[in-house]
Amino acid sequence: MLVPLSWLKEYVDIPKDEREFCDRMIMTGSNIETVKTFGDDIKNVVVGRVLSVRPHEDSDHLSVCMVDVGDAAEHNEPLQIVCGAPNVREDILVPVALHGSELPGGHRIKRGKLRGVESNGMICSAGELGFDDKVSPLLHKDGIWILPEAFPVGADLVEAMGLRETVVDFEITPNRPDCLSIIGMAREAAASFGSKLRYPEASAAGDADAGTAADHISVTIHKPELCSRYIARMADTIVIKESPWWLQRRLMFAGMRPINNIVDITNYVMLEYGHPLHAFDIRTIAGGEIIVDTPETDVKFTTLDGTERTIKPDMLLINDAEGGIAVAGVMGGRNSEIEADTQAILVESASFNSNSVRLTSKKLGIRSEASSRYEKGVPPELSEAASVRVMDLLRKTGSGRVLAGAVDAYPGKAEPAAIRVRAARMNKLLGTDLTPAEMAGILTGLEMDVKEGDGIFDVTPPYARLDLKEEVDFSEEIGRIYGYDRLGVTLPRGAESSTFTDSWRIRAIVRETLTGFGLAEIQTYSFESPKSADRTGVPQGSGKRDFVRLINPLGEDTSVMRTQLLPNLLEALRVNYRKNNENVLLFEIGNTFTSAGTDELPNERLSLAIGGYGAEWDFFALKGVIEALLKRLGIPEARFEANAAAPTFHPGRCADSILRDAGTVTLGTLGEVHPEVCGAYDLDVPVCAAEIDFELLASRTDLFRAYAPLDRYPAVTRDIALVVDEAVTALEAIDSIRAQGGAILESVKLFDIYRGRQIEAGKKSLAFSLVYRAADRTLTDGEVATVHEKILAGLTEKTGAALRDV
Repeated sequence: MLVPLSWLKEYVDIPKDEREFCDRMIMTGSNIETVKTFGDDIKNVVVGRVLSVRPHEDSDHLSVCMVDVGDAAEHNEPLQIVCGAPNVREDILVPVALHGSELPGGHRIKRGKLRGVESNGMICSAGELGFDDKVSPLLHKDGIWILPEAFPVGADLVEAMGLRETVVDFEITPNRPDCLSIIGMAREAAASFGSKLRYPEASAAGDADAGTAADHISVTIHKPELCSRYIARMADTIVIKESPWWLQRRLMFAGMRPINNIVDITNYVMLEYGHPLHAFDIRTIAGGEIIVDTPETDVKFTTLDGTERTIKPDMLLINDAEGGIAVAGVMGGRNSEIEADTQAILVESASFNSNSVRLTSKKLGIRSEASSRYEKGVPPELSEAASVRVMDLLRKTGSGRVLAGAVDAYPGKAEPAAIRVRAARMNKLLGTDLTPAEMAGILTGLEMDVKEGDGIFDVTPPYARLDLKEEVDFSEEIGRIYGYDRLGVTLPRGAESSTFTDSWRIRAIVRETLTGFGLAEIQTYSFESPKSADRTGVPQGSGKRDFVRLINPLGEDTSVMRTQLLPNLLEALRVNYRKNNENVLLFEIGNTFTSAGTDELPNERLSLAIGGYGAEWDFFALKGVIEALLKRLGIPEARFEANAAAPTFHPGRCADSILRDAGTVTLGTLGEVHPEVCGAYDLDVPVCAAEIDFELLASRTDLFRAYAPLDRYPAVTRDIALVVDEAVTALEAIDSIRAQGGAILESVKLFDIYRGRQIEAGKKSLAFSLVYRAADRTLTDGEVATVHEKILAGLTEKTGAALRDV
């Protein structure tokens, strides 16, 4: 909300020191975006009168002008200035930048020649004087600025037009629509500085012999739940003209473009009171009727911007006897706009349902100053004051004759309700020791009606304060006006203590373990492209294609929620590979999402992805990291079984991590990523990766560690090398060894796989290290030999293994 301080000062007394004003407003809850000053960077620019205009002999668009600048020129002689504006003409007042003048942006104007003709300055546009194009007066936006009033020729432009101004841009939160107005900010300033708020004096009394509005118009509200109040006032003998400069000035500094007196007055009151208004040409209102209703079926309607739109049955229309003339609270219709020959107008001041306006504005794709205010809330009580102010300004600016009275449809008028506020409760919430009288003074300063009795108030907020609904809301009002900087610093008291959940503790252990192996943690977006399923080879019909789709995605690449972590991890590896990072090991702990149907929330699970590439990173290195992680989490029963069907991985270099403690449960899949998948991510190196169900991993984690004394008796180690068929897996051999080893077999470890000249084709050699130990005695060679022979016999029976002799 742009607030020119000169306009604000009309309603409230504030400090002359602008810094003091801004600091206090911030401390009382009015956040400030920027403070901008105008006029100080305009020097040696004066008011001039164009005496004559002739075409430039060497140009088809330039004109040579003689401009009177009074005593600002030597010997009071007119200046010759070459001008390229299409709207320059004789006998107009214009801003003239003299030789040596300075303009906003550091521009300096000097005497020179244009196409061989001497030019002793420049006739300026509003934009060249520092005004944004969107606020330059409509009549002059494409040319020089023709001054709207008879300012003294030769006078300093800044002083004559009052262009020296300070504009404060306040950030208004959605719950404070009352502050989207000059009076609203004046109310805040009055409470902040203990000043008195002065409302503008206005009267809508009818002019003599003008008649009444009720003689010409009627108002019917068919949807009171969407329109709580509709006031129609009228004026005739309308004169469409340029607004007086004082009004244009305020609009421009407040960020609005002056258009004509009728539009400017309605915009002025909207900025002043925060209440949108609209003016209709009374000639276009068929039957003299205003009917507020929704259409029964879709109807076509052309808005003021010339666009034909489809109005749905849930959108509120302002109708006459024949059809729509405005979209309620959003934009007027082309069929009822003010024309140059308009003689009489109807001024609408209404209160529309905020949700209805917001949805209509969104569906039609129209965002206007009116809709932005209506969708935050405009109280019906404000409609009367706003409509009166419009009529008053029409009269004062000579824009028309005011008809007496108004047609006021107000079907659901409600009396304001008081809210019980306890002084003790306020002090407890704020940590203050304010007396009831001090609190009452603060609330009264905010224009609240306060009735106090024994430390308990019945407080009726002003109708503009739609945000004050409960007792706790008043603690903020008291606190911010008292001063947040004056509140004591206290800590909350209680016996509660924070702690990590089991899931977070396990995540910390996983992070510590994996970073200890040299992996780096990444975090990627939960959004991905649906094409990620194709890139990773996910077959049709797989649950990994049950995407949760975003309604309003930023783009195709972030249009669905991820169902697996591997695509984002592979994308991170691709980025690193393109940047010539030779060894990259990454992991991520994150949520995955699968659709559970249109009416259900998606299934959301935590997953762990590990992956990388590099000289020392292969399937066995990845498997070793996962084994170490499982051991750290107390999950010793995990096994690894070959999986040739996983579409993302190489069919001969892939395995599932299996738990068999209570049936068969798959923790996750690991392996070398399929070359085609690597190719889809522009990875020309072998990549090994895994994705593990983190929630399942966490549910099987056992962090309890019981004390175990050091072994008192020595171990006996035996190595065996077996020749087995190529189809026999090391896991099958290990299972057989454990089955026959009994209580004294402490561990078995595969330490070599060999294929070569000494081994028959179709065979391979598996070498294991077996450790025997008893907890209560030293094992004898005979005890070990007996069990060892039993193991060899079992291997021969189960796998057809034979001892390797070379």
